[in-house]
Amino acid sequence: MAVAATEDVTESRLLLAEYDRIKEEQRTRIGFRDNLIYFTLAASTAVLAITVQSRQAQLLLAVPAICLVLGWTYLVNDQKITAVGRYIRDRLGPRLTELSGAHGVVFGWEIYHRGDPGRTTRKRLQTAVDLFTYLALPMVCMTAFWCSSAVQPLLAIFSLAQTFALAVLGWQFVRYAER
Repeated sequence: MAVAATEDVTESRLLLAEYDRIKEEQRTRIGFRDNLIYFTLAASTAVLAITVQSRQAQLLLAVPAICLVLGWTYLVNDQKITAVGRYIRDRLGPRLTELSGAHGVVFGWEIYHRGDPGRTTRKRLQTAVDLFTYLALPMVCMTAFWCSSAVQPLLAIFSLAQTFALAVLGWQFVRYAER
């Protein structure tokens, strides 16, 4: 019985099992990443509503903190989604093509959809949305805080540190988008 089970295990089957697992991971990460934008907007809107109701401008500093944490999480998930696609295109697909002796490309969709003529425009627009959500929105809140009477030395230092962190996050978004 053990001999039959080991004979059924082939490199092709192992690679197909790996493909199924990493595609599932990719699908899960895509759903999570896409929901992060909605969650960021909802959390930021809630902070803005509380700030307006309470008239405590220092609460505006919560928006940059939210955007930094969720923006970084978004960026990391987006990078992993891309890495899975690259792995399938560059490693897994060619290996399965070789093992199967197929005359075409295995997992052709992984290559085909990247040739869509509108892809570059969509990627640029998505980068603009990402930058607006995770940079422009918190910087508007930061500017409103700086223009308020709530500015105190410690909060000003904290807001400057947030500004620096947002600049780093923005640089990462742009740097990553250029790839």
